[in-house]
Amino acid sequence: MSQSVIGVHDRPSLKKWIPLSFQHVFAMFGATILVPLLTGLSPSTALFTAGTGTLLYILITGAKVPAFLGSSFAFIPPLIGISAQYGMPYALGGAFCAGIFYTIVGAIIKIAGTKWLDRALPPVVIGSVIIVIGLNLAPTAMQSAMYVDNQYSLVAFSVALFTLAVAIIATIFFKGFFNTLSILIGLAGGYVFALVMGIFFPAYKFIDFSIVRDSDWFGLPSFAFPKFAFVPVLTFIIVSLATICEHLGDTLVTSKVVGRDFYKDPGLHRTLTGDGLATTWASLWGGPPNTTYGENIGVMAITKVYSVWVIGGAAVIAVILSFIHKFGAIIQTIPGPVMGGISMLLYGLIASSGLRTIVESGVDYKDKRNLTISSVILVIGIGGGVLKFSVGGAFEFSLGGVALATVVGILLNLILPKKLDSKKAGSEPDSGNEVSGE
Repeated sequence: MSQSVIGVHDRPSLKKWIPLSFQHVFAMFGATILVPLLTGLSPSTALFTAGTGTLLYILITGAKVPAFLGSSFAFIPPLIGISAQYGMPYALGGAFCAGIFYTIVGAIIKIAGTKWLDRALPPVVIGSVIIVIGLNLAPTAMQSAMYVDNQYSLVAFSVALFTLAVAIIATIFFKGFFNTLSILIGLAGGYVFALVMGIFFPAYKFIDFSIVRDSDWFGLPSFAFPKFAFVPVLTFIIVSLATICEHLGDTLVTSKVVGRDFYKDPGLHRTLTGDGLATTWASLWGGPPNTTYGENIGVMAITKVYSVWVIGGAAVIAVILSFIHKFGAIIQTIPGPVMGGISMLLYGLIASSGLRTIVESGVDYKDKRNLTISSVILVIGIGGGVLKFSVGGAFEFSLGGVALATVVGILLNLILPKKLDSKKAGSEPDSGNEVSGE
C-alpha cells in the first residue's frame, strides 16, 4: 500500500486539517482527563493546560517536533501524596519546580553537547527501550478492551475487536485522505457498533449520555495557583529524574517514527525545556504536569501525518473544548472497549518502531553483549522492575518501568566490553550449524 507522507512543516488544507487534528484529540482525551480525575484536579483545566502547553512546546522547539503534551501519569503518586499532606497548591508548587528542573538539565545538555548520547544510546539500547515503551502500555489497552468494572466481558472484547478490525481495514485498504483518518474511522465504527449493541441488547449498554445531559454548554476551567514548601519541591524534583528518562525515550520514538533526529535538531536541550516549561505553565493554572503522549505518536506512525500544524490544531481544539463542557462530555462517552481496540493498534505500532530500529540498524544478536543488553532492558521494562527508597517521611523515590529500563540499558552499554565473543570468533571456525540467511 502506498501512502503519502504529510511532513513536519506541511500544512494541510482546512477541510483535511480539522479532522486530522480531531483524530489526535480523540487519541489523547481519555488519558488527559483521567489524571485529574484520579488526583482531584479539574479535567477542563487539564485540557486547557495540555492544549496551551503543547503550543508552548511547539514554539520552544521551533515548530520542528510534532508532539502532543498531555497529563503525565508518572506524577500521580506525588500529586496525591503531597496534596493529602500539604494541600493541592503545594503539589502544584512542586510541579512548577520540577518543570524548572527540566530546563536546568536542558541547559546542562546544551553546554555539554549531545555526542555523549551516541555513546550512551546505540541502536541496541534505543530499539529495546522503544519496544518497552510500546509493550508497557499493552496491559492498559487490554484492560480497557476486555474488562468492564474489573469483570471480564466477552461482549466488551467483541466491541474492541470490531473497533480494531475497522481501524485495520481503514489503515490497509483505504486510499488517500481516508487512509490518514484510519484512527478516527476506527473510533467512529466502534462507537456506532457499541451504540447499536446497547439499543438492541440493553444489558450490554456501554454508552451513557447522562454526563452530556447534565453538563453545561459553556464554562470556565477551574483554575488554582501554586504554593511552595521544601519537601513538596524536593519530592517532585526527585520524581522528575524518572520522567526525564521517559522524555529521552519518547523523543527517541518520535525521531524514529518521523525519520528525523530530534536529539540534534532542534536539540534535546530544547525538547526538555519545552516539556519542562509546559509543566511549569500547567501548574500556574492548576493543571497536572505534562508529558509527550505515546497515543499521539502511534497516530503519526499509522497515518504518516507528521505535521506540527495538525498537532497545533489539536492543541487549539483541546483549549476550545476546555470551555465547551458539553462537547467534552460527548467525547467522554466513548466506551472503554472502543478505546481499548484502538490502543491495541496504537501501542503495537510504537513497539514495532523499536523492532524496526533494531532491524534497520543491523544490530548483531550473535554478539552476547547486544543480547544481554536487550534482554535486561526488556525484562525490567516489561516486567515492571522498580527501584524505591525513602526520601523522608511518608514519601519515597520510585524509578521503574521505562525509566529504570533506560537507565540500566545505558549503564550496561557503558560498562560491558565491546565484542564479548571477538576472541572466540577469531579463534574458532564456523561450526556450519547456522542456516544461511537467518
